[in-house]
Amino acid sequence: MKNFILKGASALIISGLMLGSATAADVNTIAILTPEEGTDYGWNQQGVDAAKAAGEAAGVEVIVAQGLGYGDVRPTLRELAEDGANLMIAHASGYNTAAPEIAKELNVPVAIVDTPSALTPGLIADYTLSGHAGAYLAGRMAAKMSRSNTLGIVVSGEPPSWNSQSAGFAQGVKAENPDAKVIYAVIGPAAYSDAAGGKRVTESVIAAGADIIFGQGNGSSFGMLQAVETSKAGDGGKVLFIDVIGDKTAIDKGNLLSSVVWNIEPVYSAMIADLKSDTFGTKSYAIGLADDSVKLLKTPQIPDDVWTDVMAMRDDIISGKITVEPVFEATAVRAMMSDVQE
Repeated sequence: MKNFILKGASALIISGLMLGSATAADVNTIAILTPEEGTDYGWNQQGVDAAKAAGEAAGVEVIVAQGLGYGDVRPTLRELAEDGANLMIAHASGYNTAAPEIAKELNVPVAIVDTPSALTPGLIADYTLSGHAGAYLAGRMAAKMSRSNTLGIVVSGEPPSWNSQSAGFAQGVKAENPDAKVIYAVIGPAAYSDAAGGKRVTESVIAAGADIIFGQGNGSSFGMLQAVETSKAGDGGKVLFIDVIGDKTAIDKGNLLSSVVWNIEPVYSAMIADLKSDTFGTKSYAIGLADDSVKLLKTPQIPDDVWTDVMAMRDDIISGKITVEPVFEATAVRAMMSDVQE
């Protein structure tokens, strides 16, 4: 491993084993750009870890440009392209304007999120991933375990991936208990790293009666978790937290109920393969329950009988007996909720 310095960010080059074939030589280096450090047990870390795994499997170098923030990343994209990146993964919805511009300017392929309409053969791919089926299962589980019959959803913004999971969770709650209340709260339009805001808003949702919180927030999720750890439910009991994308078990103090965990490595591996086969930018990528690229985290907080029931529902979704359609529009998501806080 050797250091690679980018102004205003931290970056590393991860060396992979180079494959001997002529085809593999066409893709020597990929880069991933993340707004926050890859240590958040969530969106940023899962992206970085997935890129490293995909690079190692394909035998290519991986440049990790992390901590870039949510501002203009055009200079970083240009620098990465100049340093030989054959693919730049812009792992933030805030990058989905700049990355295509640089791709067209320098003729270097990019992958972006939340913009399926941007697909451009050979140049731009989109990976608007959705863990809605996993979130549905989390909603069923939360409704089974809630003592107050009031669940909370706290989000750091309303990008398509968050919206689909919020909708899936609400659908799961209502399928399990039609009388349950779901409180929906938005920290801000792009409050992904706002831990203080996450704590404040989560405390408000708990005060409104929620005893289980479904939180989607990147860095702001640490504030959500802190609120859950330091607050009591209306009955004086413990408040539980359901996270997304990563696994915060290492920092859990007994309030982590589960997480809708994503494994993005198959997506990035497919992108590399598509680049090699000249099909990059011609199709969308998906994650799901069937291959465990979406799965629920099992913790000691989940009773065995509840887990057994939820895993049976997982099988029913995979078989098609239960259908969970993704909902990406914020207005449609809000219409599903019992109460909306902003």
